[in-house]
Amino acid sequence: MTDAFLTRYCDFFESLDQQRLDDIDKLFHPDALFRDPFNHVRGREAIRRIFEHLLREHPRTRFQVIEAVPSMLTAYIRWTFRPDADKALQIEGVSRVMFDANGAVIEHRDYWDSASELFAQLPLTGPPTRWLLRKAQADPEDQVE
Repeated sequence: MTDAFLTRYCDFFESLDQQRLDDIDKLFHPDALFRDPFNHVRGREAIRRIFEHLLREHPRTRFQVIEAVPSMLTAYIRWTFRPDADKALQIEGVSRVMFDANGAVIEHRDYWDSASELFAQLPLTGPPTRWLLRKAQADPEDQVE
């Protein structure tokens, strides 16, 4: 894999908007797999629908790539995601991305903690989620805030 494939892919996320959705056909293999905590789909059209939904629900969404580490035909991308660029809610995660020999993404898998990163911060789900997270801790006094 060349750094150019990875750079192009990271640029897609950092500038994600309605106009960039056409780049899905250039970036993803026709049979690509995409998985995150809420979706597990195969194919460009299904992947496109995920991003269309995201941008419809959160038109001011922003991704920021913190670091991108290539390793053969696989890359690990650490990022932050803000559903609304004007609000404080921020989610941190890592994506494992596999490329084919031509630079097309064949698999994208997101790893992030939906409980503490999202549900614990929302008004309705926050209190019970935070309670469950505290119950799962080994020793609450040792935890870093």
